[in-house]
Amino acid sequence: MFAQFDYQVIYDNLDILWDGMLITFLLTGVALAGGIVLGTLLALMRLSRFTLLSILAGRYVDAFRSTPLILVIFWFYFAVPIVVGRPIGGLYSVLIAFTLFEAAYYCEIIRAGIQSISRQQVHAGLALGLTPWQTTKFIVLPQAFRNMVPVLLTQAIVLFQDTSLVYVVGLRDFLTAADLVAVRDNRVVELYLAAAVVYFVMCITGSLWVKRLQRQYAI
Repeated sequence: MFAQFDYQVIYDNLDILWDGMLITFLLTGVALAGGIVLGTLLALMRLSRFTLLSILAGRYVDAFRSTPLILVIFWFYFAVPIVVGRPIGGLYSVLIAFTLFEAAYYCEIIRAGIQSISRQQVHAGLALGLTPWQTTKFIVLPQAFRNMVPVLLTQAIVLFQDTSLVYVVGLRDFLTAADLVAVRDNRVVELYLAAAVVYFVMCITGSLWVKRLQRQYAI
């Protein structure tokens, strides 16, 4: 099989593959940033003493974590244009879907991180005259995020892999670009193997980085 392996088809289509990888990076970056911001808000709501806020955040998390991501992508791809009253394109629909979906997972990660901080830290902040919000902002969250960095990055690696699901709405991410070239040039083995190597190298590099951070923070 590898005797007829054509490396040239990969080099000849690097521009198409790179354009697809840019879409993958964009989806990962936006969903990561938006998911952490919204997830932090949801985590604070879940930990709130106001029962209604806690229940609403809990239902949000349960709804998204109980639904396959591919269905969420479909829902927002068809529903968002109806809500806004005009087509907005697959990219924006997918960005919204990924951000809201990832927020549910980051919410639970961040909630656990906040709860891992000793209550004595909170009492110390309040004793210094800080308000509950200032105590959370300046004392609890910085320590919690430091402890959560490895887990947040692990979820980011999963998110990077999940971006390949955007093929269902015709968005040309890295894997979809590789698939189009493979079908067009009848070089399925070359393109799929190249895509697998790229995903493997990037994910294993991220995993090794996470393990290094875990060792550093453990010390």
